[in-house]
Amino acid sequence: MPTYRILPTDAHNDLVRKAYVHRGYTAAEAEDAARFCELASVHGIRTHNAIKALHLDHLFGSAVGGCKPGAEVEVIKKPFAASEVWDAKLKLGQSVAFAAMDRCMELADQYGIGQVSVDNAFHYLWGGGYVMEAAKRGYIAYTNCTSTLGEVVPFGGKFPVLGTNPHSWGLPTTEAIGYPIVIDWATSTVAMGRVQQLRREGKPLPPNAAVDADGNPTTDPDKAQWLLPFGAHKGYGLSLLIEVFGGLIGGSLPTIRGGGGHPDFKDKPLAEGEKRTSSFYFQVIHPDAMGSGLFAKGRSQQENVKAVIDDILGHGNENCLLPGQPEADNAKHTAKAGGLLFTDAEVDALNEIAEECGLPKFDTAALPTYDV
Repeated sequence: MPTYRILPTDAHNDLVRKAYVHRGYTAAEAEDAARFCELASVHGIRTHNAIKALHLDHLFGSAVGGCKPGAEVEVIKKPFAASEVWDAKLKLGQSVAFAAMDRCMELADQYGIGQVSVDNAFHYLWGGGYVMEAAKRGYIAYTNCTSTLGEVVPFGGKFPVLGTNPHSWGLPTTEAIGYPIVIDWATSTVAMGRVQQLRREGKPLPPNAAVDADGNPTTDPDKAQWLLPFGAHKGYGLSLLIEVFGGLIGGSLPTIRGGGGHPDFKDKPLAEGEKRTSSFYFQVIHPDAMGSGLFAKGRSQQENVKAVIDDILGHGNENCLLPGQPEADNAKHTAKAGGLLFTDAEVDALNEIAEECGLPKFDTAALPTYDV
């Protein structure tokens, strides 16, 4: 069983807030960042916790102009009542995503469905967190985004031209099964954050997840340079879908996004008139807007959902996991531990953040432990 250190939630959130304020973000943005990082840690999302968030900000965000602290979103006028288009102006991605999902829920309450697309965005990290919160409030939610860098090789190709491009769905199943179903994945076999996590922990990558600088398959996270799509042509198709979504919204060439990941583009001057920003898409559906009411045996909508799930998990499938169940289980462990769970290596990384901000470091050895 893995052993984790228990870090008090308030201490974690205080560090995150101060780290973002130290980098020039507003108090409101820092609060959104802390809220997001807590959400990720509670649910065991180790690839997109505070360490990843601040690392991404350092590489592509406030330090290099890819994200602009204090920016204000502009709503672009459109004639469609249930739809909005935002120019994020490079505002912190977490703040934009929380606000966009809230706006989608407001639109869904009024029109049955709501959507917000966002141009000139900075990566919002774990899309599953945003749809999970909407699903807990009773909505069907979806989001996708074009990732900061083109670092995924398309099926049958050899050059990284796609982002890891995650899809995230949240389904309102808490009444039926005790937690929302959350289907959330990068369209690469693993996310680059997972490569970084395994590198920290000295563990190998799964097969068919990455290639080295020469395009050869590797399971060594220290040699992994580019990623591969999951499911061969299937993951490629889903990643391509998001690139086209981004193109429709206003995003530009994936190979130059974020400054470019490949040496052919990295740190090279941007062609006049081109863009390096990501794009977001959010959609929320009110369940009442899609329910026919014609449920078998007079069941309610939620009773019918439970019957469907029970049938899926019956017939010898009782040990199958539902998407979102691992996150719900991690949240239970977090609650039982009474704090957020981090490995020793992760506490060391948080201490590097504390050092950057001139804050006291955590005494790793003094933190209580929790076995999962």
